[in-house]
Amino acid sequence: MRIRTTKTTNTVQYAIIKDINKNGKRTTCIYENLGTLDKIKQRAGNEDPLVWLKNYVQELNKKEKENRMPVIIKKDPSKVIDKNVQSSFNVGYLFLQDIYYKLKLDEICNKITEQYQFKFDLNDILSKLIYSRILFPASKLKTLELSKRFLEQPNFEYQHIERALPVICENMDFIQSELYKNSNEYMKRNNKILYYDCTNYYFEIEEESGLRQYGKSKENRPNPIVQMGLFMDGNGIPLAFDITPGNTNEQKTLQPLEQKIIKDFEFSEFVVCTDAGLASKANRKFNNKNNRKFVTTQSIKKLKSHLKNEALDLTKGWKLPGSSKTYNISKLRTDEKLIEKYKDKIFYKERWIKEDNLEQRLIVTYSVKYQEYQKNIRNNQISRAQKIIASNPNKLKKATQNDPKRFIKTLNVTKDGEIAEKSIYTINQSIIDEEAKYDGLYAVCTNLEDSVEDIIRVNKRRWEIEESFRIMKTDFKSRPVYHSKDEMIKAHFITCFLSLIIYRYVEKKLDEKYTAPEIIETLRDMNMKLENETSYIPNYVRTDLTDALHDKFGFRTDFEVISEKNIKKILKQTKK
Repeated sequence: MRIRTTKTTNTVQYAIIKDINKNGKRTTCIYENLGTLDKIKQRAGNEDPLVWLKNYVQELNKKEKENRMPVIIKKDPSKVIDKNVQSSFNVGYLFLQDIYYKLKLDEICNKITEQYQFKFDLNDILSKLIYSRILFPASKLKTLELSKRFLEQPNFEYQHIERALPVICENMDFIQSELYKNSNEYMKRNNKILYYDCTNYYFEIEEESGLRQYGKSKENRPNPIVQMGLFMDGNGIPLAFDITPGNTNEQKTLQPLEQKIIKDFEFSEFVVCTDAGLASKANRKFNNKNNRKFVTTQSIKKLKSHLKNEALDLTKGWKLPGSSKTYNISKLRTDEKLIEKYKDKIFYKERWIKEDNLEQRLIVTYSVKYQEYQKNIRNNQISRAQKIIASNPNKLKKATQNDPKRFIKTLNVTKDGEIAEKSIYTINQSIIDEEAKYDGLYAVCTNLEDSVEDIIRVNKRRWEIEESFRIMKTDFKSRPVYHSKDEMIKAHFITCFLSLIIYRYVEKKLDEKYTAPEIIETLRDMNMKLENETSYIPNYVRTDLTDALHDKFGFRTDFEVISEKNIKKILKQTKK
C-alpha cells in the first residue's frame, strides 16, 4: 500500500491505495480516503502529520503481511447494485475439494486425458459433478449452472460434460482401481472385511432397453430399473461397484464384482459379509476357498425343521459371550425384572452344520433390545391394520411379507357355517403369535472360527452399506435416472459412487459425530460475500460443526473478513 496525493485548486487530498487483480488485470483501488492535511493533523495529534502518515502506511503494510489488516467497507445507500454480477459464493465445497485432491482424483483425470488427448478439462468437469452431486444434486444440465455458485467457477460448457461422461464410463474400472490405491495411501483401508449389498434405481419411462429392464423393484415401482452392487470396506468406505441390468438375479451380481476386486485390487484374504438376500449357497461356496471367508444373515424361518426348532427353543443351550454357563432365557419374554437385568446382553447358541458339501457355523443370537424393537414395529403395523379395517376394508388386496394387511383376517361365513351377506374383517391373532416366536432372534452363518463377539461385531456394521444406498438415493438424489444410453447411466453412477466416497471421508474426519443431512446442509449453506473486489465476508452461521470442519481440515473461512490473498492460500491448500 502507498500514499496517493491529489491536488485541487485550493487544497491537497490524501488517500491510501493498494494494488489488486481485477478480471486477471492488475489495477489499484482506494483502501482509505484520509482527506486534507488538516484532517491528518487531527489524527496525528502532536506528531508531525506527514511522519504519522508514513508510519501509518508502514503499519498497514505490516498488518497486511501478517493478515491482520482491518478492512474498510464503504457502501452508497443511493447506488443500485450492478446487474448480473455475482457476489455470493459457496465455500463449503472446499472441504470436499480437500478430500478430492488427497485421493489424487486430479492425477487420475490427467492420466485419462493423456490417453485421449481431448482439449476440455476432465478434472474440472469431474470435480464439479462430484461437488454438485453432494451439495446441489440435479440434472447434468442444471449442474453446470449450479456449479457457478462455487468460489471457483467452471471452465467448461455443457457439451464438454456430454463428451466427458462416455470417457468416464470407458475408464470405470481404471478409476476404481487407481482410487483404491490412492485412498490406501491417504487413509489405511480395512480390506480384511468387505460388505456387499445390492439395490436398484428406477427410470421415469415404460420402455425397456439396454441396462434398463423390468425387475423386482426395492420400492415396488412399475418402472424399468438398473441394479447397483456395492462393496464397502471394514471402515465403512465404499470400495467398488458395478451396474447390471434390472432383470438380473441379485444373487448373481456378487461373484463377478468380487472376482474383479480380487484381480484389480490384488486382494487374497478377506471376509465377505452379506444379508440373507445375497446368501445363496453358490455365493457361500465361492467364499469358502482360497482363504476367503463369509458371514451372512440367515433367515431362521427358512432353516430346516430341526434347526429352526432348536433356534426357537429358549429353554436350553444359550450362552453369554466369554462364559461357558448355559441359560434358560424363556422368561425374558415376560419377566420385567429379568428384561431390565439383561437388556444390554446378547445371548447366543451355535452349531456346525453341513449341507451340499458346505460346512458352516450357524450362530443364533437373542437380544432383549432387538425383541422390543421387533415388537414395537409389529404393534405399529397392527394399529395400522385396525385403522384399515375401520376405514376402508373393501380395498384390501393381497398382503406382502411386511404389509400391515397381513394381520387382517377375512371371514365370509357366519358362525353357523352359512355364507355371510358381508365379509367380516378382524385381526388374525394366530399370525401375531407366530411372528412373536421370532422376536429378539437373529441368525448368521459363517465359515469363520473366530469368537462369537468378533463375528457379531463384524456383522453389526452391515447397516452402513444400507445407509450408503439411502444417502445416494435421498441426499444425493441419484434417482430417478434420466439417462437412456448405457454409457451415460454408468457414468452417472460413477459420479455418485465417487461422491459417496468423498462424503464418507468427510464423515470420518469429523469422527462420525454428525449425520449426512447435518453435514451436507452445513456445507451447502457456507457462503462468502465478495466485498470491494478484494475481501470476502462469511455469510453463514458459525456452529460446532463449522468449527469442527475448520479444525479437522486445517483452514478457516470464518474470520470476519478474509482477504483475497488468504482465499488464494486456502484454494492452494485444498489442492495439495
